Amino acid sequence: MQTPPIVDGQAWAAAHAAMLIKEKEFTRARDALAAQRRRMPWTPVPADYAFDGPDGRVNLLDLFAGRRQLIVYRAFMDPGVHGWPEHGCTGCSLMADQVGDLSHLNARDTTLVYASRGAQQDITRIKDRMGWTIPWYTIIEESGTAFDIDFGVDQWHGTNAFIRDGDQVYRTYFVNNRGDEVFGTTWSYLDITALGRQESWEDSPAGYPQSPPYAWWRWHDSYGEQ
Repeated sequence: MQTPPIVDGQAWAAAHAAMLIKEKEFTRARDALAAQRRRMPWTPVPADYAFDGPDGRVNLLDLFAGRRQLIVYRAFMDPGVHGWPEHGCTGCSLMADQVGDLSHLNARDTTLVYASRGAQQDITRIKDRMGWTIPWYTIIEESGTAFDIDFGVDQWHGTNAFIRDGDQVYRTYFVNNRGDEVFGTTWSYLDITALGRQESWEDSPAGYPQSPPYAWWRWHDSYGEQ
C-alpha cells in the first residue's frame, strides 16, 4: 500500500484547511441542487396502485398514512433473489440497515416505506430476523400493471418521492443507481422531497412550509409531547 505523504501537525492542519474550502463548496452545491429539486414539476399519478400490508390490502394513497409526503424505496425482498428465502437482496438489506428512527421524518409530514414483491409473511419473517421496523409493503400486480413496473423499479432498486393534495397524488422525484447511496439519514430523505427540510434557511418557492432549524427537533420519543 502506497500511503499519502507523512507530515507534521502544522502541515496536516494546512492541508485540512484547504480541503475544508472544497467541502464547503460541495455543501453549497448540494443545497443548491436540493433547491432545484423543490422546483421540479409535479406529475399526477393514480392513487389506486395495490399493495398488501400487515393489515391487508391498501393503495398508494394509504401509504401516506395521512401525511403530506411519501417516499417509497423499492427493495428486492423478492422470490428468486440471492439469499431467498432467509434473506432478500444484499444491497437492499444494507440500505434497510441504515434507516434511522422515522419519527423525525414523520415530524416533517413525511412517510417512508419500503415495497417489494415478497409476500407479507416472508417480509415479516425477514424483518424480524434483521431487526427492521420500516413499514414494508408487498407490490400487487393487477391487469398487467403494478407500482414497480410504472415507476421504473421493476428491474432495479430506486426511490420515488410523492406529495398529495387531498386525494390527488403527484410524483415529484426519483433516484436510483448510486443516487440511493446517500440515504439513511433524515436530511438525505428530506432533500429529495418537494418540500425539502422545511427550514427557514432553505431556498424554497414562496409559501412553502418552513420553520427555524433546531426548533422543531425532538428526542425521537418526544414528538407527541406538547
